[in-house]
Amino acid sequence: MLALSLSGCATVRHWMGRDKPPPQTGSSDAQSAQADQQDTGNAPPKVIEPDVERRQIKVPKIGSQNFELGGYVGTLNIEDFGAHPVYGVQAAYHVTEDFFFQAEGGRSHAGRTSFEVLSNIQLLTNSERWFKYYDLSLGYNFLPGEVFLGRNLALISSFYVLAGIGATDFGGDTKFTVNYGAGYRILPADWIAVHVAVEDRVYNSDLFGVNKLASNLEAHLGATVFF
Repeated sequence: MLALSLSGCATVRHWMGRDKPPPQTGSSDAQSAQADQQDTGNAPPKVIEPDVERRQIKVPKIGSQNFELGGYVGTLNIEDFGAHPVYGVQAAYHVTEDFFFQAEGGRSHAGRTSFEVLSNIQLLTNSERWFKYYDLSLGYNFLPGEVFLGRNLALISSFYVLAGIGATDFGGDTKFTVNYGAGYRILPADWIAVHVAVEDRVYNSDLFGVNKLASNLEAHLGATVFF
């Protein structure tokens, strides 16, 4: 009778264990982690707004102004006659940002040669000592950039080269002339430019009875306006 009672209790306990399975703690935690991962993946990324101070940039207006007109003063070394002041005018037309045509006209007054001083002979009259030239050149801007004056001021600048042909009146005669040189341009404002240039004007001279190439080197400082 006792054995039958024990057997019945074991059977009832076995049925109760099969009807109520043990809780699966590990599986519930995995499902919760997977759900959190899906929520994180679907969330939009955070946008970081940079705290950057914007600079006020002034765009130069030179691009729409193709004509340039101005003048210059400097020193001209007339071969055999020494260095003397020179002044002139120049005009330019900018075909593109790189290429431009430039016309120049200048004059200077030559002094006496060393031969005239030593022999006390005057080879040229006063009017024949005027050195006048006219030329037309093709220029090319290269190495464009900026020049900085302090921390807050930057000026547009560029180097340029040019070469051309023209005529020179000197010694009572007009000579075909070839000119070439280089310069540096700075723009203090959108409408004005300052030039520093060096040019050489070469022509065939027979002023002293011998044919030779006369080289006349010039350095000048000028200012032009755009319109």
